[in-house]
Amino acid sequence: MDEHDLIHSPLQQIYRDQDRWVEICIYRMPNTGWTLEVVDDKRNSTVWDGEFQSDQQALEFAISEINAMGIVDFIDSPPTSSLH
Repeated sequence: MDEHDLIHSPLQQIYRDQDRWVEICIYRMPNTGWTLEVVDDKRNSTVWDGEFQSDQQALEFAISEINAMGIVDFIDSPPTSSLH
């Protein structure tokens, strides 16, 4: 399988707060769980270890993490990848 096999969630989105933004990317390969990646406006990327059972679960987790940390802290100091 290669990158062309990726299935992108329709829930992917740009999340904005004040004058900053992050892109919430949710994708999977056939027959796998969903991967969560958050890319900031400077193209820094954070990918969480583990897989989510649904794309909705991945989206809710991403928004929860961004809101808990604050978008500026999230962008300026991306979190260490962690299990959910």
